[in-house]
Amino acid sequence: MPAELLDHAKHARVAGSYLQPMLEAAAARGVSAQALALAAGLPAGALEPLPEALPADTYVTLLELAADLAGDPHFGLHVGERVKLGTYTVYGLILLSCRDFGQAFEQTMRYEQLAHDLGRSTLQVHGALADYAWHSNYPAHCRHLADSVFAGIRVFGNWLAGATLPPASLSLAHDGGDPAGHAEYLRVFGALPRFNAPSNVAQFDAAMLAWPVPNADVSLYPVLQQHAEQLLRQRAVPAAAGIAAQVHQAIVRRLAQGQVRVASVAEEMGMSPRTLQRKLADAGASFQQVLDEARFALARDYLRQPGLSLVDIAFLLGYQEQSAFTHAFREWSGMNPGAWRAAAR
Repeated sequence: MPAELLDHAKHARVAGSYLQPMLEAAAARGVSAQALALAAGLPAGALEPLPEALPADTYVTLLELAADLAGDPHFGLHVGERVKLGTYTVYGLILLSCRDFGQAFEQTMRYEQLAHDLGRSTLQVHGALADYAWHSNYPAHCRHLADSVFAGIRVFGNWLAGATLPPASLSLAHDGGDPAGHAEYLRVFGALPRFNAPSNVAQFDAAMLAWPVPNADVSLYPVLQQHAEQLLRQRAVPAAAGIAAQVHQAIVRRLAQGQVRVASVAEEMGMSPRTLQRKLADAGASFQQVLDEARFALARDYLRQPGLSLVDIAFLLGYQEQSAFTHAFREWSGMNPGAWRAAAR
C-alpha cells in the first residue's frame, strides 16, 4: 500500500455525532450499542455515551456488523434516513448558513472531513447537468456505506430545501442486492438507482445550484467558516505531537461549544484529569497556559477577519460575555482587542 494511503488509514476518523444515526437505526432493529460494541471487540461502553471520535475503519466495521446483526439488507439506507443537523458537526451548521445549494456543495467539498474521512465529494457541471460524485475510501465495503451517504444527502437536502427535492439520476457502484428489495431504494430516493455503475454519482439539473436555502442564516456564515478553518488546521497536528500540542488541538475543537474544562479534554484523550495535568507539568506547561495560548492565537487570527465582530470572536473562543474576552486579551497583549485590530490593519 502506498505510504500516503497508509498514513490516511492511520489517521482517518469519524466524528462521534456521525455515529449516532447508525446506533439509532441499529437500536430500532433490536441491536443495542452494547451488543454492537461486543461484536466488534470494543471495550464495554465504547459506544455509549458517544465517543468524541473513532477510527474510520472501526466505523465501517460497525456498519457492516450492525447490518448483519439486524438482518437488514437495506441498513445503509435506514442509517442515512436518520441523519440530522447535528450529525455533521460544525459542517452541518455551515450548510444551514449557505445562501444557495451551490454554496452548500462548495462547503461540502471543503468541510465534510470535519464529519468523517470515509470518502470525499466532487462536483462537476456539464452544461445543464451537474454531477455530484462521492469517492469512497473503503470501496471493499461499498454497499451500506454508499447507501448511507446518499440517503443522508437526500434527507438533509430535503430538510435544507424545506420541501422534497426532485429525484436525482443516481448511479451506485454496488450491485443493489436482491432485485426484490429495490422498492426500498425507490422509496428513499424517489427513483431507482442504476447499479453496478463505474462510480457513485448523483446527476441533477444544474439550475438547482442556484436554488436558495429558505431558512439560511447567512449572517452566521463568516463565524462558522472561521471556526471550521481553525478545525481543519488543528487536524493537521500529528497524533505523535507532544502533549501540549494534543491538548491545544482538543481545546480548539471544543471552544465554540462552550467552556473548555480539564475533565472533558482529559476524557477525550483517554486519561484522568490528574494524569493529564501531570503530563502537562512534566512538559513544563499547565492546562490554563495551553488554554490561554490557544485562545490568544485564535483571537489574533479572528481579529484579522473584518467580518467578525468582537461578540462573534468572544463566542468562538468560548466566552459567555464580550467583556471577559476583552479583559483576557488585554492581559495577553497589553491592549484592547479593538486597538489590536486597528494596529494589525
